[in-house]
Amino acid sequence: MYLSLCALLLHTSCHSEKEEGKEVETKFLVTSPIKMDTSITKSYVCQIKSINHIEVRALEKGYLQHIYVDEGQMVKKGQLMFQVMPLLYQAELQKAQAEANFAEIEYLNTKSLADSDVVSKNELALAKAKFDKANAEVSLAQVHLDFTKIKAPFDGIMDRFHVRLGSLIDEGELLTSLADNSKMWVYFNVPEAEYLEYETVIQKDNLVQVGLLMANNKLFKHPGIIETIEADFNNETGNIAFRATFPNPKGLLRHGETGSVLMNVPLKDALLIPQKSTFEILDKKYVYVIDKDNVVRSRQISIAAELPHIYAVKDGLEETDKILLEGLRLVREGDEIHSEFVKPSVVLSQLDLYAE
Repeated sequence: MYLSLCALLLHTSCHSEKEEGKEVETKFLVTSPIKMDTSITKSYVCQIKSINHIEVRALEKGYLQHIYVDEGQMVKKGQLMFQVMPLLYQAELQKAQAEANFAEIEYLNTKSLADSDVVSKNELALAKAKFDKANAEVSLAQVHLDFTKIKAPFDGIMDRFHVRLGSLIDEGELLTSLADNSKMWVYFNVPEAEYLEYETVIQKDNLVQVGLLMANNKLFKHPGIIETIEADFNNETGNIAFRATFPNPKGLLRHGETGSVLMNVPLKDALLIPQKSTFEILDKKYVYVIDKDNVVRSRQISIAAELPHIYAVKDGLEETDKILLEGLRLVREGDEIHSEFVKPSVVLSQLDLYAE
């Protein structure tokens, strides 16, 4: 009886140790890099400009008699904004009209005499020239008078005033600025290498859409379109300026704002791995590569681009390599592990599941 009990206990102990050994044995998930076409969203600091932004200046010297608009007001094309005191120019116009009337009478009298062969054709031509000159003086005086009325050249929004009612202003003096914000031109600088990639991949007939991240870190509702690229590179920065046009139907964007342009940049045959499969030592990225003997080896890699939960690898890995997907803190260099392979396509489709 005693021997039977000892044998039973010994058998149970050995079975338990085997079961405990199985529990300690851990299988690690591994995968491989996958090569595929994708795209990344790149951010570029930008400057936002009105499609038409001008300085409104006085065309004539005089006292500012009327201001018909207010700062920040929307004005229509042709709307009267400022009036310079017109009395002097009205008097000049009246004088010019009187001289034109006198020249006309003189011309008509000379023509009548010329028709009767009393005066020569040269005298008639001289009278006609004086009459034409007088009419030109009338037109010039009328232009000067019209210049005292400063009207909006296009629909736009007023900026702050640089003068006040009653100010004595000189010809050419700045009164205010006027901006047409119906569309906005957004300028951003692109490095030479990215410009070359853009020109290589994008067909000239295709219009590339971009987004605008505003200063409040919110995405502008309306997408823009890249319409033009400047002619020359900046030799100091190695960048070239792109210009995107954004519709601005509600006038949210204003001249002089800043933000960031978001542009999708295509990546051809990019080698992709999950970010979870990497670790960092002294600002350098590493992965654990599992060799043919299931031994863990660390390997440094360089990153070409970063996507949500994914890295595009520039060098350091091949498609045939097997890399540790999870449990990076549980292994060390040279450890032999038991692994289970997960297809990279499956891993990429479930990255949110694997993300910590």
